[in-house]
Amino acid sequence: MGHGAAGVVLAGGRSSRMGTPKAALEWHGSTLLRRTLGVLARSVDGPLVVVRAPDQPLPEVPLRVDVVADPEEGLGPLQGIAAGLAALADRAHAAFVCSTDLPFLHPAFVRRVLATLTDDLDVVLPVARGHPQPLAAAYRVTLAPLVAELVAAGERRPASLFRHHRCRTLRLDDAALLADPELASADPALDSVVNVNSPEDYRAARCHPAPTVTVQRYGALAGDGHLGPRTVRAATLSGAAAAVGLALDRHVIAALNGDQISRDGALPLTSGDTIAFIAADAGG
Repeated sequence: MGHGAAGVVLAGGRSSRMGTPKAALEWHGSTLLRRTLGVLARSVDGPLVVVRAPDQPLPEVPLRVDVVADPEEGLGPLQGIAAGLAALADRAHAAFVCSTDLPFLHPAFVRRVLATLTDDLDVVLPVARGHPQPLAAAYRVTLAPLVAELVAAGERRPASLFRHHRCRTLRLDDAALLADPELASADPALDSVVNVNSPEDYRAARCHPAPTVTVQRYGALAGDGHLGPRTVRAATLSGAAAAVGLALDRHVIAALNGDQISRDGALPLTSGDTIAFIAADAGG
């Protein structure tokens, strides 16, 4: 058995209500899928897996992301969970499984849910904002055979798994989730579980203000009166650079939260992030 936790994103197919695959919906110059993968990459220490419908085209995904296909289309999210968990056999002990249409998912939420998956549990199921959230939950990878059995028996909904005597499920309500100080500070309204099910939902989400982040320019980039940190709103690394008058090119590198070095303009940002921009020659 591998160690650590992985991330699984169910990309889904064409939504009858949306009229287009949600994974490809534009999100601040990138896509919803790219944003979800970026948030998970910051939240887990294992591999990332995208589960798509058979022959479903996907927008660009980062390198080192595995893509697997449902064996048959139209069998519901339970099959997607089975495929994602099976792809992680011997590579991780647990996975945060989510849909691609969670535009406000925060790393603090992912970490909170995964940290609660103790050895005596198989699933940690948030019951947030009044509803169970099976596509924003933590699953033990060893559940894959049981989930596959349920799909073969005709089950389509994750609720059938949580009722099964072989699946030890812990439900976390809002209060239990927000008992974590990091999550309570970063996402007090639990917007992490807000999804996009209709064009109206998508338009409302796109009107939501971008996350509040702190940006500072260092070295040669701090000239012309740009000393000290600035608070700006930005959903991506390129957006944060533009907010302080920088172009994120080969002359600039960024340090996210003091450790992650990147030039990826599509790297998603979340509330509370700090970004340091440094001239490339000064940063090594």
